[in-house]
Amino acid sequence: MSLYHEAAAVLTGSGNANAHAGGSFKSRVFGNKDLKSPPAQVYALALESCKWSGVLKEVVENSGLLAAERKLTPALAILLTHDLLVSKSGNGRIALPETHGLRQSIERHKARLASEFTRARLRRKCATFTDLRNQVEHEYRVSCGITIHPRWIRVNTLRSTVDEQLETTFKGWEVLPGVAELLRSCSSPSSSEGVDHKKICLDANVPNLIAVSPLSGVDFTRTEAYKQGKIILQDKASCFPAYLLDPHPDPEAGDVIDACSAPGNKTTHLAAILAERDSSLLKLVGKSGDNGKKRDERKGSSSRIFAFEKDKFRAKTLEKMVGIAGSDGFTVVNAGVDFLKVDPNAEEYSRVGVLLLDPSCSGSGIVGRDVAPELHLPALPGGGGGGGSNASASKNNNNKNKRKRDTPSADEDGSRKKPALSQQTQQQPMEMIDDDGKSTIATSTQDLQARISALASFQLTLLLHAFTFPKAKRITYSTCSIYAGENEHVVIKALNSDIARQRGWKILKRSDQVSGMREWDVRGSVEACEGFEGCAGEEAREIAEACVRAYNVDDGRGVMGFFVAGFVRDRDGGVEDKEQDDGPFVRDEMGRIIRDENGVPTLKSTGEKAFDLDEMMGEEEDEGSAVEYYVGEGGGEDGPFVRDENGIIVRDAQGMPTLKEGSVLTKKVDSEKRDEGEEKKKSKKKKKNKNKKKGKAGGQKNEFEEEGGDDEWDGFGD
Repeated sequence: MSLYHEAAAVLTGSGNANAHAGGSFKSRVFGNKDLKSPPAQVYALALESCKWSGVLKEVVENSGLLAAERKLTPALAILLTHDLLVSKSGNGRIALPETHGLRQSIERHKARLASEFTRARLRRKCATFTDLRNQVEHEYRVSCGITIHPRWIRVNTLRSTVDEQLETTFKGWEVLPGVAELLRSCSSPSSSEGVDHKKICLDANVPNLIAVSPLSGVDFTRTEAYKQGKIILQDKASCFPAYLLDPHPDPEAGDVIDACSAPGNKTTHLAAILAERDSSLLKLVGKSGDNGKKRDERKGSSSRIFAFEKDKFRAKTLEKMVGIAGSDGFTVVNAGVDFLKVDPNAEEYSRVGVLLLDPSCSGSGIVGRDVAPELHLPALPGGGGGGGSNASASKNNNNKNKRKRDTPSADEDGSRKKPALSQQTQQQPMEMIDDDGKSTIATSTQDLQARISALASFQLTLLLHAFTFPKAKRITYSTCSIYAGENEHVVIKALNSDIARQRGWKILKRSDQVSGMREWDVRGSVEACEGFEGCAGEEAREIAEACVRAYNVDDGRGVMGFFVAGFVRDRDGGVEDKEQDDGPFVRDEMGRIIRDENGVPTLKSTGEKAFDLDEMMGEEEDEGSAVEYYVGEGGGEDGPFVRDENGIIVRDAQGMPTLKEGSVLTKKVDSEKRDEGEEKKKSKKKKKNKNKKKGKAGGQKNEFEEEGGDDEWDGFGD
């Protein structure tokens, strides 16, 4: 089946596409495992043809195409006419061999179709094709309720500069003062035919970021700057995590981890920031293959980026992007590696000082970018319907997505009205697509809450794992979700965890953030923090103020829904701070020292107990020993050992707990084994005395004699 037949099936819901018609427009394509053509190509063709179907319907009907070519269906006619006349791939190329019947059926009517297309443009009072394209895009956004955003472009400072791009890619473009002015300039495209929309503005928050008018008509993926990795298409909010993380060269902890890296926007942003502060990294730009070398072989560069992506297919995209951006010389791509399975204490990660976490989430902040516009199909000759039922089905899907796109609205004072969770799901099922492309349908408030809880559990696990890296001192956690359950609540749970308290992890306060994030005025929700897990009052306000939020609304900021929070480590504030970095004892994944039932820790170096309790208590480890030690009564509900103000058991230099006054260490004697033990002791003592006499005869001192007598050391001192 050709690309066009498969795209037609997606648009009309026929054939194998029926099984996937219940999901979003994108999931109907990418969830269809029966496709022979690349899903991305099918999706792009179907979506763009759908946008243009109102214009193309007129062209096909007025040209008489379907009357002349009886084998063409209305959907195929729309798809083929789109590629012939308006495809972004250019040159009116049909993606079929020249001898293919479908291609011939459309190309023999090329002149007539082009003429009707010009008439359709003029009827819409568009002087140029670019004006018509802008009008079609505007109608699509309005009909689907999609907020108009700029096209955000980050200048990759590994390969270029803002000044260079202003003189090349954006030469002659008008530079406006800010994003609000840029959006106002394209608010009514239908009344500005012929107006040059080549307008940009330099972002005031994130360095090296440019906002481009969505009506510019330029396909930046076809520019030389894009192909050479000099510019990267990346939403402004997506730039927040790396910018907030603010990595710096550090001889002791200069390495960086990006835990969930694909497709690589944030990874390459981290690389650019690092290289701006470490000139040695610039020498490695574009030197592929260097990333696997040991540090001393990489010409003294002080930092590496470890990028993890557990999905091998997504990792290929990551590797490609890292290579194009030029950071492959100091970025280690761990394809197919799950960050949660990485050992924080491994030598390779002994210098990791900062980590960026952007885990899978509900994706609720980017809703509205996957909405199918209404499909207009041409009528069949002889008065037959073109696709009335199909168009209706598309419209119904569009209405479903409109309900799905409930997002907070902005009042004049900039505050947000957040719809209640029940309002978002009580009328219509809601589909959530995570970063892995997995689709989940929430048919009720309970379903949605269960899904958010499952995601939040994974997100918290990832964050706590990051807390355990010995040299880590700064972490950012981000999602493209609007739900507090994935955002503020995960932050509060992490701060309340044992590992955060033990290692001194705190929230990165707004006052300590980089200037662009400190000045960003949309912050976390105090309401979401207040009363959650004991968080209240000044603490709730401080945490909310430290969190950075963005909403996908028409508020003049032009960003998608997003959330990011930073964590910093107070090295003097952790309960077990001195033990964390180079401590001799084995720890669990939460950073706690592993101890046996008697409180004895295990040494990293040998895997054995740090000391033998039986020997300390004066009993040898004879097989069949009749003596066991246990803690007797006393000490109250929290046990017999002394605890500090944080509830941690007080231990001495050897890790032994301190007994409370009134608590005793008691012997338990097995009378049946006692006699056996006594016989063994007598036998051993005879041998020891014999050895001692031999030692005296040779003029040597016995170790017990040195201590002042023949008696065995009882382990308790004086």
